[in-house]
Amino acid sequence: MEILWVLFALAMMGMVLLPFTLRRRAGIQQVAPGDPDAADPANYGFVLQEELDIRMPGPDRDLLDVLDLVQRTQDYKAAAQLLAGTEKDGEVRWQRVQAFAGAAALELMRRPGGVSETPGGQWLRVWRAEKPKDAGGAAVHAEFLVQQAWRTSTPGTDDFRIIMEEARAACGEAALLAPGDPVPYIVELSVARGLAYSQPEFEQLWLKILDRAPTHMGAHLAALHYWCEKWHGSRELAYAFAEAAAARAPQGSLLAAMPLFAVFEHLPEVNLVRSFHQSEVVTKAVHGALYAVHSARPDDPMLAHVRHLLVFFLVRGERWAEAMGQLVHVDGHVGALPWTLTADPAADYAIYRALAVAGYEANGGSPATLSH
Repeated sequence: MEILWVLFALAMMGMVLLPFTLRRRAGIQQVAPGDPDAADPANYGFVLQEELDIRMPGPDRDLLDVLDLVQRTQDYKAAAQLLAGTEKDGEVRWQRVQAFAGAAALELMRRPGGVSETPGGQWLRVWRAEKPKDAGGAAVHAEFLVQQAWRTSTPGTDDFRIIMEEARAACGEAALLAPGDPVPYIVELSVARGLAYSQPEFEQLWLKILDRAPTHMGAHLAALHYWCEKWHGSRELAYAFAEAAAARAPQGSLLAAMPLFAVFEHLPEVNLVRSFHQSEVVTKAVHGALYAVHSARPDDPMLAHVRHLLVFFLVRGERWAEAMGQLVHVDGHVGALPWTLTADPAADYAIYRALAVAGYEANGGSPATLSH
């Protein structure tokens, strides 16, 4: 079904929440207290593996409905209307821009066009041609170019640079059309990573984002990855950025979870044995993320992202009851880190879920004792 591929673009929360390696999966089976196959997640009301939704970290029914309509009809108008009605300084607008851009990019990849075939994503080209002053369409186009660069060319090549420079110009145009909207600048963070902006260039861009949306979680995650890549994966600089963001996070902000994402970013550099996942650095980051989750608004669109990453760390740290507490909230949707790093996010998530259930029951837990 076309829509299933489309919102795989939300794994492109990706372009931002994405460039992490699969080596972090090593040793997963070693954390189980018993055989996870003996546990039955269905006893807890959890969704069957084959029914898990890999498209999104959590539900956004309006987005799914509009994407389905746009792809069936190849008419952009519903997308334009949805973005026009989405608040500018929130996380949802950024996520929806990524989803629409990813949809067009995936369509083009599947149908590149030819003499007798219209290329995929034609609705985005029509959108830009018919509504050149539409801020939403401009932002989607800028993100589309960024995704095209990373998907179709190799960083450092002339092709990559040409597309990224075009994306940079598109970000500037989108910003002019919507002066108070942080999204064009957040999109440009991926350009900054691709074109290796100097530190002063990056800081100038970052200040524009902070002026418009100082607590934007997605922007901070994108900036975190810039620092990691710019400085050759420096764990110290990444942690410093994440901890500074957490320290200035207002009450109820998920920025308090930033250190956990910094730890995850650098897992290939550390030992994946149990002692590491119960170490001070991980324990502190996990506690910060748990605090953020408990303090956040229930409808915060980034909440599911943090909960999914907590499941990963809580299971590896053998904190079974706490892992189950997070699973209760996110089960059903698995389109988030760390699951989207694999070819089968549902299967990867299901393994961790089974480990959590097995560990919980091995320590006296049961469906009757699990708090919802």
